[in-house]
Parts: sequence; C-alpha cells; structure tokens
Amino acid sequence: MTMLCKVGFVRRCTTTLSPALGSFASRQKHSLPDLTYDYGALEPHICAEIMQLHHSKHHATYVNNLNVTEEKYQEALAKGDVTTQVALQPALKFNGGGHINHTIFWTNLSPNGGGEPQGELMEAIKRDFGSLQKMKEKMSAATVAVQGSGWGWLGFDKESGHLRIAACSNQDPLQGTTGLIPLLGIDVWEHAYYLQYKNVRPDYVKAIWNVVNWENVSDRLAAAKK
Repeated sequence: MTMLCKVGFVRRCTTTLSPALGSFASRQKHSLPDLTYDYGALEPHICAEIMQLHHSKHHATYVNNLNVTEEKYQEALAKGDVTTQVALQPALKFNGGGHINHTIFWTNLSPNGGGEPQGELMEAIKRDFGSLQKMKEKMSAATVAVQGSGWGWLGFDKESGHLRIAACSNQDPLQGTTGLIPLLGIDVWEHAYYLQYKNVRPDYVKAIWNVVNWENVSDRLAAAKK
C-alpha cells in the first residue's frame, strides 16, 4: 500500500493555559510525520522494506516513548519531584533526539534527489570544503567512522557563518549537543541499512548521496541564516 503524504517538521510540544482552568495545562502530543514519497520510491538505493520498518516502526517507537516520557516528566514537575525529573533526562534526550533526527532525515531524502546543490549552498560548500566532492568525502568518512550507532551531519555554525561536519552518537541531536544547526543527516544505525547492505556501512553511505534532497538542504541553510 502506498503512502503519499505531506512531511512536516518536528511537531513540538505546546502548552496552553486556559484562563478558566487557571493552573491546568494541556499538551499537544508529538506525532509521526508522514512521507511525501512511497516507501519504495528511494530504490534501488534504499529498499522499501527498510523504509517501511525504519519509518513506521523505529521512528514511531521514538515518538511513542517521547510522549510517555514527557507525561511522566510533567507529573514530576507538578509534584516538584526533582529526582524523577533528573532520572527522565536520558529518555527525553534519546527519544526526543530520535524524533528530531528522523523528522529531518525523511525530508533530506527524495526520489528526485542526487546531483548537485545550487546557489548559496553550493557556494558555501566550495568556500568551506573546496568542492562538493571533498565535502562528500569528508562527511562520508566521519559518518562511516561512527562507533556503534549514530549520525553523520552537515551543520551550520551560526556564530562563524560556516558549514561544519560532525558526528553524533546514538540519537544525540546535533543542535542540542554541538550548537550546530542541522542541514543534512545520515543515519548509521543498523536498522537504516542492514537488511540491504548487511555490515558494509560504506556502501550504504555512498549510495545515499544518490537520493539526497539538496533543495531541502538549501532551504534549511536559508532558514538557519535568518
């Protein structure tokens, strides 16, 4: 069954206070973002089975666990239970990061991707890395070298105005851990590639450049500069 829907950015939790209820608050739960393409649309580079499991199972689990953790955290806040608040921080970071990272990841990919970026993004890549090929080589090397599970990122350093490459462990969110604004992420958890590429992570990283949505990356750079 196909899945043609609209991708949204991360649906952040919002809290609204009702004058009639005084201190009572309502929270909008996070939800799994839809995709703008079929699960099989990125083949042969990423197979449909991987995409379906990755999106509908793995990402959905992060969303569900994040909502549960936030509910527990809100309860702890209401009770003034600082010990529980501290104990919940790792789960918030892991599941919140997983939701943030994957929401960016789906939009970074497109069946019409690949090729080269244009305009301001391409100029920034040439300025900071010398060429697109050099940037891809550097980012690929950093991504393949992630020990265990994690992500490789192209990010924007707002302070310096330059592009940077970084790697994050597990589901650590790029901006929350490095301060860099995420532009392009490559997921190297095994669930992102093992069914198709087995343990040959370099082949997966090489293939994913064929479906990178440079228009989305360009839009993210423009937004980051504002």
